[in-house]
Amino acid sequence: MGHDTVKRSAAEFFGTFWLTFGGCGAAVLSAAFPELGIHFLGVAFAFGLTVLTMAYAVGHISGGHFNPAVTLGLWSAGRCASKHVVPYIIAQVVGAVLAAAVLYLIASGKAGWQPNGFASNGYGELSPGKYGLTACLITEFLLTFFFLFIIIGTTSKGAASGFAGIPIGFALVLIHLISIPVTNTSVNPARSTGPALFAGGEYVAQLWLFWLAPILGALVAGTLAKWLYEPAGIVETVVVEERRDAKYGTTAHPAP
Repeated sequence: MGHDTVKRSAAEFFGTFWLTFGGCGAAVLSAAFPELGIHFLGVAFAFGLTVLTMAYAVGHISGGHFNPAVTLGLWSAGRCASKHVVPYIIAQVVGAVLAAAVLYLIASGKAGWQPNGFASNGYGELSPGKYGLTACLITEFLLTFFFLFIIIGTTSKGAASGFAGIPIGFALVLIHLISIPVTNTSVNPARSTGPALFAGGEYVAQLWLFWLAPILGALVAGTLAKWLYEPAGIVETVVVEERRDAKYGTTAHPAP
């Protein structure tokens, strides 16, 4: 693994750690805190703010994916070189699992604390609103589709330069406002994996949906975007960057 890939993967690790710790931390520690709880609205903004802050902190290094579905969606759109896909996803999952471990360590420091769902995602009896599998699958597919659509659109040629982190962060806020009662909001397989490993049991058994639906939604969005947003330019960008990488050992993909 080259030095450039290591740096990119490190950026994805820290970004996903912050997303999982910040978003799930708000849900576990602050959402229902007596009298001063931040509730759904606060948790939704916590997730959006993690993406917004890290997009500007490390987005210029790795592109700021922080999400396996985003990485695969951008790959399908021609925005992420194939060689970065696996290292990014590994870094994202490791970051999410370690963030969940630290959060568990902090939360368990309170006497009598029980993990319960530990901000995990679920359907059926594990859905906050008891929504069935089909409803949850459609929700995760559709919301991830539009998340990728927004990411690709706001980072395409002609969009306001340097401001993409703002609509992307607010898109994640809106996604959570819609779907916290349905699935507790995933749209991110890494974010789902970290907490589920500590909630255990049925939450782990239901993880498949929170990998399948977001990835499918992202791939469809990326494929559509490849046609809609200057398809020739997108493909050409990756080709040029791969040639540059072969010559100089580094790349600089458009940051989402």
